[in-house]
Amino acid sequence: MKISVTAQGDTLDSPVAPRFGRCQFFVIVDAETLQFEAIKNPNIDAAGGAGIQAGQVMAEKQVKAVLTGHVGPNAFQTLNVAGISVMTGATGTVREAVERFKNGEFIAAQGPTSGAMMTHGK
Repeated sequence: MKISVTAQGDTLDSPVAPRFGRCQFFVIVDAETLQFEAIKNPNIDAAGGAGIQAGQVMAEKQVKAVLTGHVGPNAFQTLNVAGISVMTGATGTVREAVERFKNGEFIAAQGPTSGAMMTHGK
């Protein structure tokens, strides 16, 4: 199963990044073999829509789950429509987050955990 972890660097030992749409890298990992591909986030400095665009990249890469700290409403909806599970609350290194995922320690988020809808009550 291919999973993507938001990361501050491009290795399995990089710290997990707390934000989905504006993370520095997506580390796409085969959960069984730990083979991985690191993709620099092309949307990190986007004026808007970074989460939507990042979600589209995940769909193109055929990722089945995303591990991150937080996800905003637009990114969550994009990932949800693509059939990608979103696991929030990830911390530690990419490798540690993948191990926690394999051990069943994450529960799929049922909605966004950050963003305008959450903070402004819209």
